[in-house]
Amino acid sequence: MTRFTIASFNVKNLIGPEQEYYRFEQYTEEEHAWKEDWLADQVLSLNADIVGFQEIFERSALQAVIAEADRRGRASNEDVVPDPNKRYARKAIFRKLAYRDYGDAALAFAPNTNDGEPGQRRPGLALLSRFGFVGTPEIIQEIDPAQEIDFDLMGGGDGGTFRLNRLSRPLLKARIPIGDTVITVFNCHLKSKLGEYPRPADGAPAPEVDLLNYDPVGRALGSLRAAVRRMAEAHVLRALVVEEINAGFPTIVMGDFNDGEHAVSSEIISGERPFKNYAWMRRHDAERANDRYSEEEAQKIKADIERVMLQSCEKLFIRTSLRDMIYTTAFGGVFESIDQILLSQHFLDGSGQIGEMEYFSVFNDHLTDGSHAEAPYNKLASDHGQIMAHLRLFDDQP
Repeated sequence: MTRFTIASFNVKNLIGPEQEYYRFEQYTEEEHAWKEDWLADQVLSLNADIVGFQEIFERSALQAVIAEADRRGRASNEDVVPDPNKRYARKAIFRKLAYRDYGDAALAFAPNTNDGEPGQRRPGLALLSRFGFVGTPEIIQEIDPAQEIDFDLMGGGDGGTFRLNRLSRPLLKARIPIGDTVITVFNCHLKSKLGEYPRPADGAPAPEVDLLNYDPVGRALGSLRAAVRRMAEAHVLRALVVEEINAGFPTIVMGDFNDGEHAVSSEIISGERPFKNYAWMRRHDAERANDRYSEEEAQKIKADIERVMLQSCEKLFIRTSLRDMIYTTAFGGVFESIDQILLSQHFLDGSGQIGEMEYFSVFNDHLTDGSHAEAPYNKLASDHGQIMAHLRLFDDQP
């Protein structure tokens, strides 16, 4: 059987030193060295076969982190992995401790088409794979033709529409060969919960950002705009996922969803959950009150929904463990999971199963909600925990 690990890592604004990425925000040489040091340690600890990175401004900055992790990993191997001639060379613990460097790994970088001048930069994504890629990874950000979402459902012309012609950040899609299987992996970073406010024609800041003249209704409208955009982006990703599953590819989606598992945007990506039984439900074309779906039709409906449904690795882990709580962000006293790894049905019990998840790891010891004495220093670390799924593929795949 083939075992592999896949991780999602929002690094929080990785860029070289003395470069203004957001207005007035940049790293000094010392701050950047600290950040690179911390990130390299995290990559070393993960030691994942596939890593999806978010908030990458420059490919070179990420390559430097990976190179430093490799340097430390090789040094660690000299300390913890015995020489083949030594007594304990075949002990499993040493295989677990060994670090595999990324010297032969493939790295795909997706820059953000919204990226601007210093002070107005926008981050992209990256995907690191020890297995390489099948073909060239695909970057999706421009929506052509634009997605027109019609809200005029009852007629009358007053429902309006929402138009999406570009994602706030790119999607990165790659097909990865693992053993004899090719798996499609999506790395994403959906629109954040930060409100979106139209700026005046003269370029002045939007009135809603003036907290000395607090506008609660205007700021609520900004949150609505952000949520609608995030859900529209989730729909774009959902369409791509269904396309891959229909093409026969096992599919994994990971990244920063900027929403919890049960948020509407997350449920759009993973797909709706079927009812246990549809035979009680009145038919869509009912002509009488007792026109219900038959047992055979109910089974078909459920099978069609489940076939393209994704499952959260976090939830799979919680169901089989005694872990009390999992979180990947902490802000204002709220601890929640907004970073996710989702698996297609190919990794779940049932017909067509090719593998399964064995374990799920969360690296979140560095997170605080701002109340801890060391919290100010965490601005140079990531404000996200890292998550990693441990998967295995069966030898006797259907």
